[in-house]
Amino acid sequence: MKEKLEQLRRQTAEALEALSDKKALEELRVRVMGKKGSLTELLRGMGALPAEERPKVGQLVNRLRQELQEKFDAREAALESAAKARRLEAERLDVTMPGKRRPAGGLHPLNQVLEELIDIFQSMGFDVVDGPEVETEHYCFEALNVPKDHPARDMQDTFYLGENLLLRTQTSAAQIRVMEGRTPPIRIICPGRVYRADEVDATHSPVFHQVEGLVVDKGVTMCDLKGVLEQFAREIYGPETRVRFRPSFFPFTEPSVEVDVSCSECGGKGCRICKGVGWIEILGAGMVHPNVLSVCGIDPEVYSGFAFGIGLDRLTTTRHRISDIRLLFENDRRFLSQFAE
Repeated sequence: MKEKLEQLRRQTAEALEALSDKKALEELRVRVMGKKGSLTELLRGMGALPAEERPKVGQLVNRLRQELQEKFDAREAALESAAKARRLEAERLDVTMPGKRRPAGGLHPLNQVLEELIDIFQSMGFDVVDGPEVETEHYCFEALNVPKDHPARDMQDTFYLGENLLLRTQTSAAQIRVMEGRTPPIRIICPGRVYRADEVDATHSPVFHQVEGLVVDKGVTMCDLKGVLEQFAREIYGPETRVRFRPSFFPFTEPSVEVDVSCSECGGKGCRICKGVGWIEILGAGMVHPNVLSVCGIDPEVYSGFAFGIGLDRLTTTRHRISDIRLLFENDRRFLSQFAE
């Protein structure tokens, strides 16, 4: 029996040294120490021994069991340590290697121009305000001196959502809300999306962007309007830019003007960008109509004001010489990457 125990000890030790993974270790544990393992078979053979030898052999078997268990545990720990070392080596990172550069994004060209525009007007003392995109007829038309029979109120031009609700056609509606809630002096700009039932082409879109400006105070004149807009145009297009004011008509301003700037491509000589005339229209403006002031509770005998509306999409396309407004809405990375800062 002692020889068999010694043989089992030696064979098990050799098998443990030859193991390379935990699965083989567990299989060897079952073969040696399991219910049907070699050590269990030796214990069952003790019945054939003389009674006086059984206690001594039992001690030898228990001692071997404990010894083998310690060897199995030690080998298991060694295999786990080796596997961990291999895994760490495989996952090792060389922190001295140069990193992979990821392409940096940037602001959309509309937002770039808008932020620059906001900086310009804030430097002249204007506040930035916002208003709802779903408006009532009162704020979008009636308070702006647009009567019921005006063409702008036709269903073909305006997206109506209900009897008295519509998607705003201009951010001037926000100006009315400000004049109703504030006491002059007022100096604000209102950027935002607006909606009109236009066909989509190279120069039109049913969704576009405006920046409306408003100044109301005592003694405001057309000269103040010209000074602000000339300063704005030269900040956007360059100090050499010339500005031209042409008479026009808007229901909510009187007198009203269209504002042109000299073409930055040809310097006013005429080219394909300005269609040969040397000028590019950028906005409409005028002195706030007395009816608009009265509707908002402001006395037109005491206060006067001017307003202007800038088409942000047109300003962006002329600024960056973009030939088709649809490029601003297509989310083409090849196009947008040209404007990444």
